[in-house]
Amino acid sequence: MRKAKQFWSVLSSSAYQAMALIIVAFFGGYALFGSNGVLAGFEYRQMLDAREADLRELKQERDVLANRVSLLNPNRADPDLVDELARRELGVVHPDEVIIPLR
Repeated sequence: MRKAKQFWSVLSSSAYQAMALIIVAFFGGYALFGSNGVLAGFEYRQMLDAREADLRELKQERDVLANRVSLLNPNRADPDLVDELARRELGVVHPDEVIIPLR
């Protein structure tokens, strides 16, 4: 009878230790492999680099459009750009003319 009590005592104490070890392993694994874990940081860095490249392209496109808007200012429009846009939109290009679009 005494051996049975010792057995259950050892088993219950080791069960608590095993349960604590399982809990620590779970949270440690989640810290490494989880959605916000250490290994996910590398994927986030790649996504950030891709988004920064997209942002650079959009800034360049915005600068080009801002330049065209400034050239079309009603107070002092660029005559060449106005002529090009009017001819293209109205379709009044002579057969011997060649229009080279910049975009």
